[in-house]
Amino acid sequence: MIRRVGQVLATLVFTVASGFAAETAAPHAAQQFFADYCVKCHGPEKQKAERRFDQLPAAIATPDHLAEFQDIIDQLNLGEMPPAEEKQPPRAAVSAVVALLTQQAAAGRAHLASTGGQTVLRRLNRREYLNTVGDLLGLNMLMFDPTTKFPRDQTAQHMDNIGDALKTSGYLLAQYVEAADAVVEKALAQPPPPAPQTWRFTGNFQQQPELRYSHGRVQNFAYMCLYEGRHSESHEGGYGPLLAFAQGVPADGWYEIRVRAEAKNRQHPYDPRIFGSDPAAPFRLGVVPGNIKFGALHLEQPVEPVLGEVTLPDEKVEWQTFRVWLDRGFTPRFIFPNGALAIRPTYNRILRQYAKDFPAELRDLRGIVEARVTVMRHGFLPHIRIHEVEIRGPLDAAAPSASHRLILGDQPFAPERTRDILTTFARRAYRRPATAEEVDRLMAVVARRRTEGRTPEEALRDGLKAALCSPAFLYLADPARTTDADANRRLSAHALAARLSYFLWSSMPDTELARAADTGELLTPAVLVAQTRRLLASPRADAFVAGLLDSWLNLRALGDMPPDRAAFTAYYAQNLQDAMKRETQLFTRDLIDRNASIVRFLDADYTFANRPLARLYGHEDAVPPEAAHAFRRITFPSPRRGGLLGQGSVLTVSANGIETSPVIRGVWLLENILGTPPAPPPDNVPAIDPDVRGAKSMREILGKHRDNPACFECHRKIDPLGFALESFDPIGASRSTYAKGVRIDTSGELPNGQRFDDVAGLKRLLVERKVQFARMLTERVLTYACGRRIEALDRPSVDAILAATQPNDYPFRDLLEQVVLSDAFRSR
Repeated sequence: MIRRVGQVLATLVFTVASGFAAETAAPHAAQQFFADYCVKCHGPEKQKAERRFDQLPAAIATPDHLAEFQDIIDQLNLGEMPPAEEKQPPRAAVSAVVALLTQQAAAGRAHLASTGGQTVLRRLNRREYLNTVGDLLGLNMLMFDPTTKFPRDQTAQHMDNIGDALKTSGYLLAQYVEAADAVVEKALAQPPPPAPQTWRFTGNFQQQPELRYSHGRVQNFAYMCLYEGRHSESHEGGYGPLLAFAQGVPADGWYEIRVRAEAKNRQHPYDPRIFGSDPAAPFRLGVVPGNIKFGALHLEQPVEPVLGEVTLPDEKVEWQTFRVWLDRGFTPRFIFPNGALAIRPTYNRILRQYAKDFPAELRDLRGIVEARVTVMRHGFLPHIRIHEVEIRGPLDAAAPSASHRLILGDQPFAPERTRDILTTFARRAYRRPATAEEVDRLMAVVARRRTEGRTPEEALRDGLKAALCSPAFLYLADPARTTDADANRRLSAHALAARLSYFLWSSMPDTELARAADTGELLTPAVLVAQTRRLLASPRADAFVAGLLDSWLNLRALGDMPPDRAAFTAYYAQNLQDAMKRETQLFTRDLIDRNASIVRFLDADYTFANRPLARLYGHEDAVPPEAAHAFRRITFPSPRRGGLLGQGSVLTVSANGIETSPVIRGVWLLENILGTPPAPPPDNVPAIDPDVRGAKSMREILGKHRDNPACFECHRKIDPLGFALESFDPIGASRSTYAKGVRIDTSGELPNGQRFDDVAGLKRLLVERKVQFARMLTERVLTYACGRRIEALDRPSVDAILAATQPNDYPFRDLLEQVVLSDAFRSR
C-alpha cells in the first residue's frame, strides 16, 4: 500500500512541476487518485451527492465542468472528503492533487473567459421600482404603492434581484403601463395645495361596532379608548379612527396632529398574564394612516406604516404632538403599540378571577356585552384614553410642488420646452444621457397625443409615461460599447454608477454619483471607493442591509410559518417578529459602521435588543422599562447566545412555527453559514419516513432515520449542526428539555471527526472555519451586488476580495469596498 501511494504521489508531483506534463499526464494522475480514494462512493456503483469521479472530463470545456472541478478542490481543501471513516490519503498527496486540479481549473477558466461570458439583462424588482419612481419623481411613497398588482418577484438562492430569475410577462408589462400612469398623474396632475386648515375633534368618539354599546353606556363616547395592540386577532380597540374625519386630508403634505391623551391603569391589580403586556413599561401612543377605500378604519389595512410614537404619562392628561406626512384621502388612526395581546377574552376572565372586586349583582354575568360594560365601569382596565384631537395642515406646502420642480424645472411649463423637459427626465430615468433617437421616440408619443386632441401638458405627461415604460428605465443595461475587446467587458461609468446605487441604496444614482459618472471620474478606483463610503454612510444604505439579510439569511420568509399563538403568546403580544428582524439589521449595520470583522456574525458576545426581545433572551434588566421600546446594545455573559446563531430572527425563520427541526436548522446552517448546501435527495430515496416507533427524542427519531442508508450520507452533515440549536425553541427562547420533559442533547460530531457539546462549542468550530464563512459571505454579497449568479469563472474575483481583507480578519466595510472594486462588479 505504501509503495502504491508513493507512485501516485510521485506522478502528481511530476505533473505539477512540468507544464507540459500537466497538460498530458494530469487527467491520468487525477483519475488514479480518485480511483484510490473517491470512486468507491462516486463511481459506477454509487454516485453520492450526484458526483461521479471516474468520468471527469480530460479538459474543462464548459462552466459546469469548471464548477465540478472547483467543488472537488474545495472539498479536499476543507478536509471534508474523503470522510473520516474512509481510507485517508497522505496530506502531501492531497496537496499535490489540489495543486494539479487548481492548475487545470485556471487553464479552463482562462479558456472560458476568452470565449466571452453571457451578460444577464436584469430588470428592476418591485422594491427597486418603488424606490426609483419615488426618487425620480420626488414622491413620498409611504402611502403610495403603484405596484400592488405586480406579480411577486421570483427569487433564486433567496435573492429577489437575480436577472435570470426575474421574468417579464405580458401581465407585468400591462401593470408597468398602469403604474406609469399613476405615478405621473400623482406627480403632475394634482391641484395646487389648499391653505392650511384646522380640524378639531372633541367627544362623540365612536370607534367600532363592538365598542359602541359599552362606550355609550360607560362614558357616552366622551373618549377614544385603545386597549390592545394592532396585531390582535379580535381587533377590539386596537385602532382609534376618527370616523368623523373618514374622508381624510384634502391634499398630500405634512400635517401637525395634536392629541390630548393619558395612560390609564398601567399599574392595575390584575395578573399581567391576562393582558400579555409588560406593566413596567410606560404606555406608547402611535399614529398610522388609514383610508376608507381599503376597508373599515378599525381593522388592519395593507398600507399602515407607523408615522410616529410617543410615551404617555400615567394618569395625567397632556397634549402630544406629531408631525406626519399624509397622502390625500388618508386619515390618522391611533394605536397602542404595547397594549394587550387581545382584550376581548379578558372581560369574563377578570370577572371570574376577581369577582369580589365587583358589585355582587354583577359577578355572575355570562354575556360578553354586559361583562364588557361591567369591567369598563367598575374595573381597572389598562388602556389609553384620548380626550381631544386637533389636525392642522397641509404645512409648508409650496407651489409648484417638489415633483413639479423636479420634472419641469424652475420655469413654468411651455410647449416649446417639451423636448428639453423630456431630455432631462430621460437622462435621470435611464440613469445615463438619453440618445437623440430615444428622445425622438418620446417626442413621437407627444406628437401623436397632440393630434388626438390632448393639450400640450397632457401630451407631455404621456411622453413621461412612455419613458417609464421603456426598457432603458425598467432594465439595468449598459448599451455603451468600445472598440477594445477586453475593455468592452467593463461597465461604462453610468452603468457602474447604477450598479453601485442599486447595490447600496436599491434606487437610482443621486446627483453627486451621477455627476461622477458624467465626468468619468467614477471609473478611477479612488473615486469609486469614495462614493462607496459616502453611500454606505447614508441612512439610505439601510436598504442594502435589509435587502442583503432578506436574501442571505432568508429573513424575507420570517412570518411565513408563524408560531402558534397559544404556545408563543409573547411573540404576538410583544411584536417580537418586527423586533427580531430589527435586531439583525442593527447588528449588521453596526458591523459596517465600525468596520468590524464579519467573524462577529459567528462569535459576537453582544446584540441589539429592546426590552421584549431582551426578555426573550433572559436579559430583561438590560433594557430599563422607561425605554422598553428602544433598541440598545446588550452584552451576554454566556457564549451560547451571541452572533447570528443566537438571534431570534434566524432561530424563528429556521423553525416551522410549531416545533423545531434539527434537519431544517442544519440545512439552514449548511446553506447560509458554511455555503455548502446539501444535495437534494436522490430519486431512489423512498418517499416514506423510516420507522421511528419507540423514539423518545428528536435525536432518537433522527438516529433511526439515519439507519436508512439512503439518508445517512447527507444527514451525517446536517443533523449535528441542527442538534446544537435544539437548545432554542421555535422563537429562539432557551430551553433544556422538550415538552414532555425529555432532556435535550445538543452535542454532535462533524463529518471530519470534530466534536462539540453545545452551540457554544459549535460556534468555536465555525470560527476555525472562518475562511470558509468569509468565502460564502463574499459570494453572497457579490451575487447580490451584481444581480446575477456567481459562477466558477468569478473565482478570481472572490479570491482577490478575500486576499485583500484576510490580513485584518475580514472587516465588513472593507469587504464591501473590495466587492465594488472587483472585476466581477465592474464588468458586464
